[in-house]
Amino acid sequence: MKVLTNQDEDARPVSILPDFYNCATCVTIASTMRKPRLLLASQSPRRRELLALLGLPFEVTVANVAEVPRADESPAELAIRLSRAKARAVVTYPDAIVIACDTVVALDGEILGKPRDAIEAISMLHRLRGRYHTVYSGVTLLEPATGRALIDVTGTHVMMRAYTDVEIAAYVASGDSLDKAGAYAVQHPGFHPVAALQGCYANVVGLPLCHLTRCLHAWGVEPPYDVSAACQSHTGHHCTVYATALSGQ
Repeated sequence: MKVLTNQDEDARPVSILPDFYNCATCVTIASTMRKPRLLLASQSPRRRELLALLGLPFEVTVANVAEVPRADESPAELAIRLSRAKARAVVTYPDAIVIACDTVVALDGEILGKPRDAIEAISMLHRLRGRYHTVYSGVTLLEPATGRALIDVTGTHVMMRAYTDVEIAAYVASGDSLDKAGAYAVQHPGFHPVAALQGCYANVVGLPLCHLTRCLHAWGVEPPYDVSAACQSHTGHHCTVYATALSGQ
C-alpha cells in the first residue's frame, strides 16, 4: 500500500490500492461502524443501480467537479484524481462514508471524455470501431469525520465490434451517447457496441463492484449479498475477475 500526500488538495494521507488486480497484500483496516451511512457522490443512474447490488442502504448526492485532464496526466491518474475530488466535494456529510467514482476512456493513451455534441460523438465512435481501448475507473472511499481515504483503480480492455455508420448515426440520434465517456454505453440494448472485453464488465458500465467491495472490506464493511452473483445476474455478463480482485492477486 502506498501513502500519498497531495499538495494540490489538503495533503492528508491517502491509502491507494494497487492497479489491475496486482495487490500483493490486501490491507484490512478495522472499522468501529457496524451500520455505516453510505453516500454515493454521483448522479449517474447506472452507478446507483450497481451500488444497490451490494445490498447496503445508501443515499445519493451530486458532486460538481470539472472533469478536465491536466497536462501530461495519464488516464488512470485522471480517474483517481477526479474520484477523489468528487468525494471531497461532499464532505458536508461528516457522519457518512462517501463513495465516489470516475470513469475514463482511453484510446492509444488519449483520453476520450464525454462528447460535446453529436458530431464529436460520431467521431469518437468511428475512431473506436473495431479497435481495443481501455476503460479506467478510480474508486474513492472518504470518511469526512476523520479525513481518511482509500482509493482503488482498475482498467478493463475493451474490443469494439465493427458496427456500421448507420448504426452509429441511429445510436447518436437517440441521445444516449452524449453523457458517456467515449460516447457509448456498453449495456445499451440496441447498439451493443462491444465485441469482447478483458477485465471487469461493471467497470465499463461505471462502477467496478469487485474493487469497491475490496475497499469496503478494508474498512470492515461487509455487503450481506454475494456481490459477484448479484452483479452477474444484473449485467448478464460472466465475471472472470471478482475472486482475484478481492484477493488482490
